[in-house]
Amino acid sequence: MSQVAAYYASKLATHGATPQGVDWNGQTSQNVRHQQFLRLLEGGADSSILDLGCGYGDFLRFLRTNGYRGPYVGYDAASDMITEASRLHGQGPDRQWRIGASPVEVVDFAIASGIFNVKGDVSKDAWAQYVRDTVDILARAGRRGFAFNVLSLSSDPERRSANLYYADPAEMLSYCLVRYGRSVALLQDYGLYEFTLLVRHI
Repeated sequence: MSQVAAYYASKLATHGATPQGVDWNGQTSQNVRHQQFLRLLEGGADSSILDLGCGYGDFLRFLRTNGYRGPYVGYDAASDMITEASRLHGQGPDRQWRIGASPVEVVDFAIASGIFNVKGDVSKDAWAQYVRDTVDILARAGRRGFAFNVLSLSSDPERRSANLYYADPAEMLSYCLVRYGRSVALLQDYGLYEFTLLVRHI
């Protein structure tokens, strides 16, 4: 994971606190990506939220813009990201920042956005195991549910990059149904080359 943290730290150093600083294309697509997670929260404005791989905290900005006021905790393996998030958003009773990838808190909902994309030179099988292990972390952290996104194998083959990880959405849906129960939704209708999985604990 140190390789991944270093990758994102270099993006932040180059681009600053922008979508490109967390290796996204732009603010419009980032907002679309954020929007998918609101379908998990179901209007629970006071819900507590954990953001694993929070970057510089843009999801907190999005939540507050959309009326969510519950406590938020952001985790990131890149210490520079946490430093920038704290600088931009401050610390307080409703927002906390942590360096690391294994949260100790249990909240209402846990989300992870973009943390499964950049595998570097790690083998596909090893990265797939990392994805499954991290999804288990999200499942434990979110008492009411959790969500994550992954680049999709449904994307055009010529657009794929060798250093990125692409998952089969049907396989991931089946995995989550078997492991976490029947209240699972697969979203791949929002115009990006990825999918989002929402899991509710019932």
